[in-house]
Amino acid sequence: MLVGITGTPGTGKTSVTTLLEKKTEYQVIHLNELIKDEKLYSEVDTERDCVIADMNLVEKKVMEKVDMSTDVTILESHLSHHIADIVIVLRTSPYKLSERLHKREYSENKIQENLEAEALDIILFESVEWCEKVFEIDTTNQTIEETVADIEEILCALLKGQEEQLLVKYKPGSVDWSEEFFA
Repeated sequence: MLVGITGTPGTGKTSVTTLLEKKTEYQVIHLNELIKDEKLYSEVDTERDCVIADMNLVEKKVMEKVDMSTDVTILESHLSHHIADIVIVLRTSPYKLSERLHKREYSENKIQENLEAEALDIILFESVEWCEKVFEIDTTNQTIEETVADIEEILCALLKGQEEQLLVKYKPGSVDWSEEFFA
C-alpha cells in the first residue's frame, strides 16, 4: 500500500514520518530528498527558491525503490499526493505555520505563498481530485507523537479494510482556515 503524507511546508510531514520510520516497520521515502539527490527536476526556480520536480521521473524512481515485502510504503512530501492513491493531508493554522516557516528562514514571499496555499486548501483540493482515499489531520495543537498516533490509527484501519469508520473523524474539508486568514 502506497500512502502519501502531504501538506503545505511546515505542517509536520518530515517530523512525523521520521518518528514513524523509527517506531514502525513501514518503508518511508522522503520525496524532496530523493528529488534533490537523484536530480529528478526539470529546472531550478531561483525566484521561488525551489526546484521544479519532473513528476514522471519521480514516480518512476519511487516505483523502483518501493519494497514490496512491506505492507505500507509512506511517501513524505508536499508532492506525495501526485503519486499515492491514499493520502493523509496534514494541516496547520496559518499563524502557527508562519512561526515555523520564519524559524526556517524562508523568504517573506515564500512564507506568504505557503500561508495562502494552506488557507485556500490547495494541497487538500489537489489530493481529493487525484486520490482514491483522503484523510485530513489538524496538527496545529498536536504533538508529533499525537499526530503519529492519528496516522497509525488510519494506517491500521486501512490495513484491516475498516477505514470507512474514520472518514468522519478525518474527513477531508473539516479543517478551514479561510476565516482566520482572510478576516
